[in-house]
Amino acid sequence: MLADGTIVKVNQTLCSWLGMPVEQVLRTRLRDLLSIGGQVFHDAHLTPLLRMQGAAREVALDIVRADGSLLPCLVNAVEVRDAHDRPLIVRATLFEASARRRYELDLLAAQRAAEASEVRSRTLQRFVSDLAAAVATEDAAEVVVHRSRQAVQATGAALWLVAVDAARPDTTEPVAVLTASENMSPALLDALDGTAPGRVDLVLSAGVRTVPVTERLGEAWPALAAAAAETGVTDLVVVPVTADDTHLGALLLTLGDEADGDLISLAEPAAHRSLPTADVDLLCTLGRQAGQALERARLHEETARQAERSGFLLDAARMLARAAGVTETVERLAEMVVPRLADLCVLDLIGEHGMERVVARHGDPARQQFVDALRAWAPPHRDLPAPARTALAEGRTRWFTTVDEAQLAAMARSAEEVAAARALELVSLIAVPLIAEGRTLGVMTLAVDRRRRPFTSADVELAEQLGLQVALMMAKAQRYELEARTSHTLQATLLPPPPPAVPGMTVAVRYLAATSGVEIGGDFYDVAPLPGDHVAIAVGDVVGHDITAAATMGQLRSVYRALLVEAPAPAAVIDRLQASWPLLGLQRMATALFATLDLPTGVLRVASAGHPPPLLVAGGRAEFLPVVPSRMLGAPPAPAVEWRGVLPPGATLVLFTDGLVESRTSDIDAGLERLRAAADRAAANGPDELCDRLLADLAGTHRADDIALLALTRDP
Repeated sequence: MLADGTIVKVNQTLCSWLGMPVEQVLRTRLRDLLSIGGQVFHDAHLTPLLRMQGAAREVALDIVRADGSLLPCLVNAVEVRDAHDRPLIVRATLFEASARRRYELDLLAAQRAAEASEVRSRTLQRFVSDLAAAVATEDAAEVVVHRSRQAVQATGAALWLVAVDAARPDTTEPVAVLTASENMSPALLDALDGTAPGRVDLVLSAGVRTVPVTERLGEAWPALAAAAAETGVTDLVVVPVTADDTHLGALLLTLGDEADGDLISLAEPAAHRSLPTADVDLLCTLGRQAGQALERARLHEETARQAERSGFLLDAARMLARAAGVTETVERLAEMVVPRLADLCVLDLIGEHGMERVVARHGDPARQQFVDALRAWAPPHRDLPAPARTALAEGRTRWFTTVDEAQLAAMARSAEEVAAARALELVSLIAVPLIAEGRTLGVMTLAVDRRRRPFTSADVELAEQLGLQVALMMAKAQRYELEARTSHTLQATLLPPPPPAVPGMTVAVRYLAATSGVEIGGDFYDVAPLPGDHVAIAVGDVVGHDITAAATMGQLRSVYRALLVEAPAPAAVIDRLQASWPLLGLQRMATALFATLDLPTGVLRVASAGHPPPLLVAGGRAEFLPVVPSRMLGAPPAPAVEWRGVLPPGATLVLFTDGLVESRTSDIDAGLERLRAAADRAAANGPDELCDRLLADLAGTHRADDIALLALTRDP
């Protein structure tokens, strides 16, 4: 070759390699026989090397054959110079290097495959490690989307998971719900969401599928194809997400060209990119790992939710167990349900006069006014609204995943009601009938507003379990109240009528039944005039709280009245009762205090059968009379001891049963002292006022025992 690379001499071997005649090769520059890359290398490397060193060895170049194919060659070249060190000619020898090039390419491919395999291995390790740290489903979904996109250098990624359609609680047809996405345009996500039938088909497909964005895709889903083309997406890759052969969802990756800053892309526009088999295998593995992690997260969340529901039901059971009546039951229920389960709780119960709304509570005080407005239009003034009415009529739960204008109109009867209901911004509603022991007691309606997610099937199940608990407790509470009224009515019939008016004295009596339990007590009192301006007084307490105690109390009072025919002294009354107790067949023991008062002289005689002493209130002071108690009635007999004294004019004698002074937190002596102190403070104007003040100070609203109280004042 000449110094400028023009070929002046060539052998037949090179001509045969090139597929050209000798005449065509001669006078052609070596550079012109090279590929474009070879020309660049010739100008930038080979020529300068010859100028500097005068020789070059094993320079790899590709020459272009006549048919356009490339022939790999190795070139050795020596530059011959004249005496003035000027280049004269270049002698170049070309060696055909196809086998060597194939070996080098195979070696390079193997190296790249090993590097890619290592990258995929690291990708899988990071993927599994990040998934192991993700506890919640949302966190796991974010990891799946981010790492999968990185794994195959996708332009975007999104994850859909299979779920039952929450808007259609009466069906189990699956739908795909978008759970996480990364670098996906809203338009493309909306288009994918719009292909509802195809979403489930893609989710339930087997294997990784690549869907090119072509005219065929545009014919099936025009909006999807348009959105993909607009964002530069050339292919959609669908990766099934599975766990133990169960399809949980699908991972969708987008492939395409993204302009990276100001760099110029040399790729052909709209060129489809096929994934290597190794990447497909990697995506399959990622799909399985993602499915296992998502299922693990789902089970963890479900376990946590189940624990929360169980805790809620346990708290509800404890709360309902402490409630004594229907009113307290429903009030405590509303306090628990709002806001733990719902934003709004409404209870409509069937009462003696029909349906009645007993509770309507909202968790937001600012919105309670709208609830109160709706309550004013509720039963008994109006019929039940549609959801509650339907649940009550059908005897089954009604679940509304959405609350639209049509449903608001069905629940309301006027524009004002619709406006109030609309102001609550309800998004989901559950109406649960309250049924226990074959009886329908009412209906419980729960609702959530837009600040909380709509009710799910798990919430419905929880509401039904709560409704069952409430119904059972309400049935029990109703029975309790009925039995309590019956018991107290029966007990009241066994008590004596109001004390008779006796000249020379003023008497006041009070009787309070116990509030805990519905059993009948055995407390009694009695005031009976006797001949000779005398009066007999008695209080007693039969052991126990049941029908037997009440019957014993009635018999004891009757026998006592019979004994008064002979006007015996109080101690004699106790002795005779003790002696006749076995003959009377009375089954319970009792304490009693008997007294007689001579009204003209004020002589007072008192005897006690194991009963607390009477209290004397005189001159602004209160003190217990030193009455020595004998044995209880029904115990082995012992002579009774009688106390004798004088009741001054204007003084008051107070007799009572132990329910007034007993307490679970202190002994009887402390209770007696509280009574004495209360009487000291009373400064009452007459026995009626004294009884009221003593009960106000000592009785309380929750009583474990009945209280019988008798106050007698000797007129001045």
